[in-house]
This record gives sequence, C-alpha cells and structure tokens, in this order.
Amino acid sequence: MDSRSGEMLIFVKVVETGSFSAAAELLSLSPSAVSKVVTRVEERLGVLLFQRSTRQMSLTAEGSEFHDSCVRILDDIDEAEQGVSQRAVSIRGLLRVNVSLPFGTHYVVPLLAEFSRHYPEIAVDISLTDTKIDLHRERVDVAIRMGPLNNGSFPTRSLGRSKRVVVAAPSYLNRIGTSSVLPI
Repeated sequence: MDSRSGEMLIFVKVVETGSFSAAAELLSLSPSAVSKVVTRVEERLGVLLFQRSTRQMSLTAEGSEFHDSCVRILDDIDEAEQGVSQRAVSIRGLLRVNVSLPFGTHYVVPLLAEFSRHYPEIAVDISLTDTKIDLHRERVDVAIRMGPLNNGSFPTRSLGRSKRVVVAAPSYLNRIGTSSVLPI
C-alpha cells in the first residue's frame, strides 16, 4: 500500500510548525517517527528537503518546491473526498411517484410540503390514478398499491394492512351476483 499522501501530510506539518517535535505533537506521533518519515522521503527523492543544524531548520529549494506540490496534492485529495461525500449527502433529482387517488389525496399529498422542506433539491412528480400503469414504461420510482402485486420485478414492502368490507343489500347482490366481488 502506498503511504505517500501520509508522508506528504507529515512533511507539510513539519514545514507549517517549523519543527519535527511540534509536528509530531500535532499528529500524535513521536518526534523520531516524524524524523524517520522525512528522512525516508528524502532518500526516496534523492534530495535534502531541509537544511538542518543544531539551532535551526530551513527548507531547501527542492524542499520548498516539494512543499508546494504536497499542499496542492493534499488539497486535491480533500476536495475529491468532500465532493463525493457532499453528493452522497445532497439528494437531488426527480422522484416519480404513482399512487391511488384516495390514498394519495388523503395520505401522500399532505406530506409533500414537509418532504420538500427536508429535501429541497428533489422535485416530486406525483401521479394520482386508480388505473394500474406500466411502471417500467412510465419510469415510476415509487408506487403505492393496494392489494396483491402481480409484477415480481420490483422490490416491494408492505406499508400496512387495510380491512375492506363489501356492504350491500342482499336483494342487490341477488340481482347482480357476487362473482365480481373480490374475496377479502
């Protein structure tokens, strides 16, 4: 595994703090660990990054150039990570919802204002219809249905149960029959 970005961070912190011990404290490392990392980088690059004496430490020309590149690279890494994480957190786009007219009118539509407050970058296209549509063809993202599902190609979840009762006068049922009445 390549640990160059970690080494770059240590090097940048040494430059920013002006000493190995201050960088070590900031990074919760030992001063010798920080010194070893900088020495390893210098050996890999074949240049001295710091002019060291017993009283002071200063960047060499190569060290200054390397520092500028490290800062830019570390900033790019931070920007890449923030960009992806912000997109993951920021939900946006069009949500197509299909729901029956009574259920949508009474339960879903009243929730849309609150939904929009929580997710302002989502546009909701809601279709209220009692006709079952082809969800693939209509490109529906969410459908709320009552009764048994006959299309196994969509993931489903039960939201609840509804007790429906057919009520009719016996004389009416005798006249029209009960074959069109669905079992409960």
